[in-house]
Amino acid sequence: MREVLAQAAFQLFLERGFERTTVDDIVARAGVGRRSFFRYFPSKEDAVFPDHERCLAEMTEFLAAVDDSDPVGAVCDAARIVLRMYAANPEFSVQRYRLTREVPGLRTYELSVVRRYEQTLAGHLRGRFGEGGDGELRAEVIAASVVAAHNNGLRLWLRSGGEGDPEEAVDHALDLVREVWVRPVDEVAPVSARPEREVVEAAGAAASLPVSADGEVVVMVARKGTPMWRVVQQIEAAVGEN
Repeated sequence: MREVLAQAAFQLFLERGFERTTVDDIVARAGVGRRSFFRYFPSKEDAVFPDHERCLAEMTEFLAAVDDSDPVGAVCDAARIVLRMYAANPEFSVQRYRLTREVPGLRTYELSVVRRYEQTLAGHLRGRFGEGGDGELRAEVIAASVVAAHNNGLRLWLRSGGEGDPEEAVDHALDLVREVWVRPVDEVAPVSARPEREVVEAAGAAASLPVSADGEVVVMVARKGTPMWRVVQQIEAAVGEN
């Protein structure tokens, strides 16, 4: 019944437009009463996204059972559950994407759904990194990075009309996230914490590193415990200045 109602609703949204379609129109098309509609969907908006509750539950179950040795890899794999949901029905996914772009209210609703995915990923990471301080910050930033990377690849596929392999773009985007975040923070060289002689030797060793065409070398010094996102930010800022 849930699928019947969702299909009837979406057909009417495409035919008449979202704003001009009422719940009475939907139940009339589906051949059921209003009570049946609200048993499955709290609102019209929910009927546009009938599969997200199931997907969110599947993601939560996956993260509860996953091996915790690679938390960044785990949340990347969890994001792929959402991708598979979209890829299972390309035509519907593309139509929904286009409808969502046209209706501001649906866009707002979609953002709230995305936020729930992000919170689920962040909750898992907080269990790995800690609830306070940089552990919580790291969890929030990684979760946001995973969601942003996943959505970037997914939307490339949706804008193409569902052509090609959606996993290719998403995998590429998530691989970038892993490259930045998979190393523990304590592996960042704590140069400032070394004895003075070692700091000098480390700086001198930079002369043997590959240099740019103009001969410049960027040396970054970070305190022990500096969050990885801050390290990357400072490197990007230094390189950008060149």
